[in-house]
Amino acid sequence: MLYIEKIAQVIIAMGIFNVWVLRFNKPTAYRGEGAASMREEFAAYGLPVWAMWLIGGIKITLAVGLLVGLWFPALVFPCGVGMTILMLGAVAMHVKVHDRPIRALPALVMLVLSVLIVIY
Repeated sequence: MLYIEKIAQVIIAMGIFNVWVLRFNKPTAYRGEGAASMREEFAAYGLPVWAMWLIGGIKITLAVGLLVGLWFPALVFPCGVGMTILMLGAVAMHVKVHDRPIRALPALVMLVLSVLIVIY
């Protein structure tokens, strides 16, 4: 199970970096209400710009913590709990705007992986 947890940590971290750094201002098939950028996606959810920066900063910090947790395991549980909470919120936002289930799939996968990390 140890390897599965480590793989989950890397997948979550890389997924967060992909969404919040590489694709921040790019459209994807998974953005809420078909938004073309992160700013538009948060607006579609009815959230202010400052919330986007706060949540993004927390997610990136937790993702870094999950990677550092590969060498310092004490970081994994708290970062996993934090990511679980944020991914619950992400899925809830997709539900709030009545997105097609496929749009919520990446957030749901991240949620499942985060829960897996917390459990193990």
